[in-house]
Amino acid sequence: MTLQQIHYIITIAEAGSINKAAEVLYVAQPSLTSALQEVEKELGITLFYRSGRGIALTQDGAEFLLHARQVYQEYQSLMDKYGKAQSLKKKFGVSTQHYSFAVKAFVDLVKRFDTSRYEFAIRETKTREVLQDVGNMRSEIGVLYLSDFNRAAIQKLLRTGGLEFHPLTSCPTYVYLWSGHPLAKRDSIGFDDLQDYPCLSFEQGDGASFYFAEEILSTMEYARVIKANDRATMLNLMVGLNGYTLCSGIICAELNGEGCLAVPFRADSVEESSTMELGYITRKSTVLSRIGRLYIQEVRRTLGLPVEEV
Repeated sequence: MTLQQIHYIITIAEAGSINKAAEVLYVAQPSLTSALQEVEKELGITLFYRSGRGIALTQDGAEFLLHARQVYQEYQSLMDKYGKAQSLKKKFGVSTQHYSFAVKAFVDLVKRFDTSRYEFAIRETKTREVLQDVGNMRSEIGVLYLSDFNRAAIQKLLRTGGLEFHPLTSCPTYVYLWSGHPLAKRDSIGFDDLQDYPCLSFEQGDGASFYFAEEILSTMEYARVIKANDRATMLNLMVGLNGYTLCSGIICAELNGEGCLAVPFRADSVEESSTMELGYITRKSTVLSRIGRLYIQEVRRTLGLPVEEV
């Protein structure tokens, strides 16, 4: 098995089909299929299920891909440090729940680099996919939150996935709404005040555990709920329907605009703890790259936390 074949298999998995991978790699589809078959024959396992709709990793394939990414990442690191192949781009990816501060930090990070020499990726996505992306090394860092409600469940998934949570800051809950909302001028807002307005929630997929909810107090009974899958749609629903969501109160006006605000949430004694602990996850077996450390530096700066030099 060669490094080129490993690269082929990683690209096939990311593309979701051999034809698409062939286009990305500028390799003839029969040659790519042949390389895959050679590796499967050498290893004695099947890496992908084939169907008319594309391909999917087998259980053996998913395990192989995890190790293959590690091997290829080490190869890329060696080439970055010692090689002369200047065309080889360094890669850095972040997967995050829908946080504008995570995107703002990413923007500030990328501004520090020549993007012709680097391949950057940020994925605002579902909680489960944040865990999966870091677990399979698709992303080096994942950004999410823990609370008294979801902590045990998420930490169990982290342990079984070989992942580690690094806390950044804790913050109380805020009600996030647009500046023209009827409740926008309140000093604080409680559940009783919100009954007539739709609660906006990020969709987590069919059958997703409520432990994956990005909004704290997700188990409370809401009279009106509307699901969305991206921040832009969420902001449109806030304005068009006077919707609201519960968040950390950390708003980046530079990205979200000046039309939204956060009002302190007024919790009653019967409600669960409404404190959010924001942090990031990494694989236990890896050390953050310099770009990864710089990204966390930018996150801390965006959150107003002390910043250590990298």
